Amino acid sequence: PKSAKSDTPKSRYLEITARDQTEADRKTAEGAVTHLPSAIVAVDFARGTSGDVSLMDTIAVFREKAKAVNAGDLSDAETLLMDQALALNTIFGELSRRAAINMGQYLEAADKYMRLALKAQGQCRATLETLAAIKNPPVVFAKQANIANGPQQVNNGQLRPGTHAREIENKPNELLEAPHGERLDGFASGTSAPADSRMEAVGAVHGADNKRRQGRSKP
Repeated sequence: PKSAKSDTPKSRYLEITARDQTEADRKTAEGAVTHLPSAIVAVDFARGTSGDVSLMDTIAVFREKAKAVNAGDLSDAETLLMDQALALNTIFGELSRRAAINMGQYLEAADKYMRLALKAQGQCRATLETLAAIKNPPVVFAKQANIANGPQQVNNGQLRPGTHAREIENKPNELLEAPHGERLDGFASGTSAPADSRMEAVGAVHGADNKRRQGRSKP
């Protein structure tokens, strides 16, 4: 109802236009898992500096920013990261100043301020690295192989038809391969070991006795 809008603060007023209750419930659920939670957080934290910010306007801004990113426009994201990096650098400077003031007499306070200053400096550096990665995405060279069904190979995310599995390097099996032009013969005869005269004499001396013993043991 229109009367509800006048009684509700801008930061808590959510307007949903729908043809029936089913569509209204659908839009409410969709907003609850997309822009609405972030918009509520934004207006709550902005209240101290900007007063009562309109929830509907905040949701509209969120949608515009998301639409720009989906279209490939990252200028707002780059501006946001640069602003945050500058703010973190300001925090680093102020905490370092306080650490220097307490350095002479209050070493414990100076140590705490310096630790916080270095944390702010580290976050500033990380933010700038993220910004640099967006401006100049790193080129990754990956060596990988993924054999799919059929005579094809997926290499570095690109499908190359006609590439066979035998082209993949398989170092653990190199010891089982023979040089080019030669074949491994598992039945080839090797070099005979030196003859043992004592073992040769066993069959000649005791062979008959063993046969007679085996014959006696039979029932």
